[in-house]
Amino acid sequence: MVQNRDRAPDNDFFQFESDFVESLRCIPMQVRLKLDTCGVKLKLEHWHRFSAGDRERLTQMPCGDRAATVTYTAFVQALVHRVQGAPASTLAIDPHPPWHNGDEVPASVLAQAASLGASIDLEQWRSLRPLQRFALIKLSRASHENRNFYPALVEFGLARPGAVEQA
Repeated sequence: MVQNRDRAPDNDFFQFESDFVESLRCIPMQVRLKLDTCGVKLKLEHWHRFSAGDRERLTQMPCGDRAATVTYTAFVQALVHRVQGAPASTLAIDPHPPWHNGDEVPASVLAQAASLGASIDLEQWRSLRPLQRFALIKLSRASHENRNFYPALVEFGLARPGAVEQA
């Protein structure tokens, strides 16, 4: 994981995102986690219309406690309102998101790993930080392009580089 010692763990960028982190042309996982935390559905078209400074600020702002989440939500909604003239859609906030559950590996993650000939046991799942679990959950969704799932497994120490042929 690409880390900046001045950032909190939920502000890290992953190596598998390195092809777009420099320009922030895509919404990085750590911002996607914050958006799910505050219940804002941010479209990529909105993200592209934000200034580089605003995108960078969204990566740096905390969203870990109630006050920070309220502040983050207001900031994102103000940005979206500025670029589209109306706020972003909102999503229901899961009070017990699966990335905070170290006691059960989601079926989608197990299935995606199995499709690549890999496996994730409960101890491995427990060893991951919530941001890492979030990334694997998002990367294992059927509606998501899954090309970064195996690189994420390698980066998180759950698989060996080159051990599985990518489909």
